[in-house]
Amino acid sequence: MRERHASQGAGRAQEFEAFAAGAAGRLLHAATLLTAEPPGDNPRARRLLTLALAHTYACWDTLRGEDPYDRARQYLATRFAHGAWHHYGGLLDRTPARPGAALGRLSPQERLVLVLRLFEGVGEEQIAALLGFPVDRVRALSHRAMTALLHPPPGPAPAPVAAKVAPS
Repeated sequence: MRERHASQGAGRAQEFEAFAAGAAGRLLHAATLLTAEPPGDNPRARRLLTLALAHTYACWDTLRGEDPYDRARQYLATRFAHGAWHHYGGLLDRTPARPGAALGRLSPQERLVLVLRLFEGVGEEQIAALLGFPVDRVRALSHRAMTALLHPPPGPAPAPVAAKVAPS
């Protein structure tokens, strides 16, 4: 009996390892976009990935035909939303933007909707159900995020250039 449980555990671990090897890169990319951290320096994104994979592994036997990637992505998204709420005092607060970080200009809520819609291909209805929002709210967040990215606020005006006067 013990040997059978050990072999089942080994099979479970191998299945999960194969899943993690294939999905970790994509999930880390999504987490990095959510946190608006640079790809080479993304401790919050790596923590989100670790938590999502650990949660997926803990639920592995109960998936019963459910896509483990969807489960991991859902956990990643909800954990990000929850963390953003507590870390930044609310989802409407802005993450301090890095110079040149377009997604850093968005609120965590806008970033979450945009990443799920555009980078993960999740439908508005699914996002609304995941976050507990009306579909119209998801649409508004998506539209506002796209507008902010496509039409960024103007930067500071260039410094005036002094005209050179030729010596007489």
